[in-house]
Amino acid sequence: MRYVKWTVLTLLALIVIGFFHYTLPQHDIVRVVNTYQERQDLNDWTRIFWSSPDDQSTGLVNRDVQFIQTIKPNGKITVYRNEDTGWSWPPYFKFDTANLQTEAEDNKSTAESPKWVSVTHYGWRNELISIFPNAVGIKPVAGPDVTIIPWFNIFFFVFLVVILLLLRRMWLQFRERTIDPIIEDAGEAWDGMDERADQAAARARGIWGRFRAWLGTWKGKPRR
Repeated sequence: MRYVKWTVLTLLALIVIGFFHYTLPQHDIVRVVNTYQERQDLNDWTRIFWSSPDDQSTGLVNRDVQFIQTIKPNGKITVYRNEDTGWSWPPYFKFDTANLQTEAEDNKSTAESPKWVSVTHYGWRNELISIFPNAVGIKPVAGPDVTIIPWFNIFFFVFLVVILLLLRRMWLQFRERTIDPIIEDAGEAWDGMDERADQAAARARGIWGRFRAWLGTWKGKPRR
């Protein structure tokens, strides 16, 4: 049973970590090499990895999507999709796809004369199922060695910890004021029932003892 408990807790932890890793913003230092637009077929089981902006029906099986091709300082290729999130999840409220595509186009560069930018994005890249992280912002940086501090993520987790501690404190106070007295009263009631049962058993034994003593008076005296 202990292994089942830890297995369930581990799976829940992985789900929570995966959710935050996919949803929270990340920053990549890259060099933009190309931008293009391509029609994508949206499979039913991969649709959750594509945006559903307000101006497009979720029933569409394919649509035109803009992409940004980049190269990291280590030479790794990364391709981002550029889609509006609208009012849907995750709540980035992105409506400037066209502007972002223009900024990416303006920052294109070559290996001989690189322009380094910080691409803010969420999501994952997986070649097997053809999913792409969604770019939500582009900002020029001084060079490939620039470090971007994820202030939003830091404040988010600090806020989350504070909320969890507050909820824990509220739960402890609720348990102390409401649940513990009920359990204590129930325990006292149970102890009272046990005591009354013991007293009843003692009385029953006393009555039975007196009855047996009375029966003993009817026995004949032994002959001499």
